[in-house]
Amino acid sequence: MAMFSLMTNDIGIDLGTASILVYIKGRGVVLREPSVVAVDRDTKNVVAYGEDARLMLGRTPGNLQAIRPLRQGVISDYTLTEKMLKHFIDKAVGKKTLRKPRVAVCIPSGATEVEKKAVEDATYQAGARDVTIIEEPVAAAIGAGIDISKACGSIVVDIGGGTSDIAVISLGGPVVSESVKVAGDDFDEAIIRFMRKKHNLLIGERTAEDIKVGVGCVYKRPDNLAMDVRGRNLVTGLPKTVSVTSDETLDALMEPATQIVNAVHNVLERTPPELAADIYERGIVLTGGGSLIYGLDQLIEEKTGISTVVAEDPLSCVAIGTGRFIEIMSGADED
Repeated sequence: MAMFSLMTNDIGIDLGTASILVYIKGRGVVLREPSVVAVDRDTKNVVAYGEDARLMLGRTPGNLQAIRPLRQGVISDYTLTEKMLKHFIDKAVGKKTLRKPRVAVCIPSGATEVEKKAVEDATYQAGARDVTIIEEPVAAAIGAGIDISKACGSIVVDIGGGTSDIAVISLGGPVVSESVKVAGDDFDEAIIRFMRKKHNLLIGERTAEDIKVGVGCVYKRPDNLAMDVRGRNLVTGLPKTVSVTSDETLDALMEPATQIVNAVHNVLERTPPELAADIYERGIVLTGGGSLIYGLDQLIEEKTGISTVVAEDPLSCVAIGTGRFIEIMSGADED
């Protein structure tokens, strides 16, 4: 009997621009891989998925291409997204399933009906028996441990790879929400631009991410950290190493960080007064990989005057919330 219940899995998927996470009922997050696919240009066959493909970014020979099939939270390459979803669902569940899984997938709160339909169709094509679409901030709130069923306002800021979703949630749904296409990828691009302008150094996406994680900040660090960065000198055309400090990254990252803070401000301005009072008391919760950049919580707290905290496991919040949502749904069905 236990074996049969394992075969009828309910799955929650955080289909992110930067990474894809799969949550299985009773087992938690079982898979976390980058949303990257490596394709052979000649045959159009997929050569690698996830981490194997990410290692190829910026390093592929002429006939191979490492592609991110999702951009700014929505599908930019439908066929590859479908193949990637199928691969990861099979990897997480195993191919010997008696029944197709029931899948909940989350999307940015600003997604259009066409974008929602594309995600739904791709998930069905990837082997789902039933698909539920959830808005990212709602899933993030559930995953962060917030009881969204109460008539009490909570504000969640979910900063992913391609989009930042801000929502005031009460009674199980978003009251006021905003989705801005400024997130982790924009921090990386800001660092690439900065390195080119200040140091005449051309670097790739992976190196920019390493800088962001290593010394990046949007609020002054107590110690000015430094790291060596290798790239191509734009003047000589030769490889070169330069030292980058956290104070330098602060200048580079302030613009995208300010856009996120302004979006939070806009949502707070549109929040009904009763819920605004709840938020002031309960604070702002940050989720998503982008919230891990040093000082973002301090910056938002300083600009809004509301206490701001990063959720316990910000990277997994959306996936956990999506999975719990489908558990609640299946529990309701059984009743």
